[in-house]
Amino acid sequence: MEHVEHVRFGDQLYAIIVRASFREPGIHFFSTPELSQQLAFMSHPQGKSIAPHRHNKVTREVHYTQEVLFIQKGKLQVDFYTVGEEYLESRVLGPGDVILLCSGAHGFRVLEPIEMLEIKQGPYSGENDKTRFEETAASEIRIKGPGL
Repeated sequence: MEHVEHVRFGDQLYAIIVRASFREPGIHFFSTPELSQQLAFMSHPQGKSIAPHRHNKVTREVHYTQEVLFIQKGKLQVDFYTVGEEYLESRVLGPGDVILLCSGAHGFRVLEPIEMLEIKQGPYSGENDKTRFEETAASEIRIKGPGL
């Protein structure tokens, strides 16, 4: 799927990017069962019925927060880092793009005024929820893929 990118460094999946241009009928799951967030695209014709349902109480164990960003407006640069805080490379997201951040570390630079939604496991536990570190200098950034 050319409109979906699995961002990998070595054998580790860091992110799944679904571009706004992705259009396929039906239901498409992008995340794998071992991830603690599920990411899917759904497209159904008018008149399609989805049976009423409720979600059952299921105990899940979450070790790391994974987050989904949905870009509504503007451009966002996503910088990928190892858990050891070493810069890897970057991607640019635009309106309608979605990213599931699965592992490693990341930083962001707003390239155009942005409006986005963030979805992740909660509740937010303040500064205990993350470790902050110095960002890479702009002169060292390597952007790969579409979105510029």
